[in-house]
Order: sequence, then C-alpha cells, then structure tokens
Amino acid sequence: MSTNSKPSYLGHRQRLRAKFSACGLDPFLDHEILELLLTYCIARRDTKPTAWALIRRFGSLGSVLDAPLEELCAVKGVGEQSARFLKLIRAVFKKYSLEEVKERVTVRTPEQVLNYCKASLSANSDECLELIYLSVRNTIIGTEVVARGGLDRVSVSPRTIVERALAAKAAALILVHNHPSGDPTPSMEDIVLTKEVTRAAALLGIAVHDHIIIGKGAHYSLKANGKI
Repeated sequence: MSTNSKPSYLGHRQRLRAKFSACGLDPFLDHEILELLLTYCIARRDTKPTAWALIRRFGSLGSVLDAPLEELCAVKGVGEQSARFLKLIRAVFKKYSLEEVKERVTVRTPEQVLNYCKASLSANSDECLELIYLSVRNTIIGTEVVARGGLDRVSVSPRTIVERALAAKAAALILVHNHPSGDPTPSMEDIVLTKEVTRAAALLGIAVHDHIIIGKGAHYSLKANGKI
C-alpha cells in the first residue's frame, strides 16, 4: 500500500456517517449501528470486528447496551473508554424516554410509560422497585427507586411507598419493578404488596394506576390483568 493511501476503514466510517445523515438508523442492522457508534470513541482502527464481537457475545444491540461495564470491557477490542461510551448512550436513552413521557398530557397505564420502564429497569441484575409519581392531571412529576433487592425479592413496606408518594406530593402513582429472571409473571408477594399499597394510598386520596413488571423482552401489567 502506498504511504499516501488512506486506510480502508476511513472510507467505511465516512459511508456509515453519510448513510445515517441521509436515512437515519432505519436501514441499519444492529452491528452497523454499533460500528457507527464506535467510530466516535475508537480512533484509527476498523470498528467492524469490534462491533461483530459485541453482537456475538451479547446477541443484539439492546443486549450490548444493557450489558454491565465490566462485561463490555472483556470483549476484544473494547476498552474502558468505549464501554463507558456505550453505557452513556443507554443512560441518554433512559433520560430521553423519561422526558418524552413527561410531555404526555395524561398517563394512565402504560403503553406510553413502557419505554421508560424498560430503559430504567430491564438491565438491572438486582430486583428494583421504582415509583412513578403523577399529578392530578396524570402528568409525571417525578420518579424514584425506593427498594433494591436480591434476585428473588424486593423488601419494602406499603407504608414506605405511600410516605414517599406523599413527600412527592403525588396524586397518583405507578409501581414498576423488574424480574431479573426474565419472566414478568407476578409472584403472590407482588400481588399482595400491590393490593396493600392500593388500600393504604386510597385512604390518603392517592390512586394507584398500575403495577408494571418488566422481564426480558416482556412485561406484565397488574391493572390490565385484573389484579388491581
């Protein structure tokens, strides 16, 4: 190769960026999106092998973004800077999802909150319970993680949940938690907790619109399934 010729990957980077500028991400495959992202944090190297290594290790773009930092760093070609960049992309998506949901005039159960819920909790290896606080007009006024547990349960009292909702000046709330096992089917504990919170909140004029459980690629709404 002539000393004046440019590495072939430079042209590929330019083509990826031009394709995105012209068409957005719709025509991109998962590995191509990763290639494009990695061009912004990996200099002077072809990003295609690294993108394919990530897909082979985790299976999909979403799974790559959900992967823990240390597991990303373990993939050949991914350094700490690249891994942190990918985690930043996911964190921005979570923030964007919440802001988008806040723009809704009303929120009840959840098709419009699901993207936020998945972005917030689906990647957690521990079980977490998050509260989404709503105003009297059912607009979101805030969110809060109130409990973190092991892989099998979250321990939190209905009193704590209601107290946090009062402190947030919420007129209503949605409970959201994840099942790291991947199966979003509620346990008896989940159902009992939801009913107890609903009763306690109602005494103080706070409505419980739903309890959503996030699994791997699936979710369960207690409201939609008649459990509330």
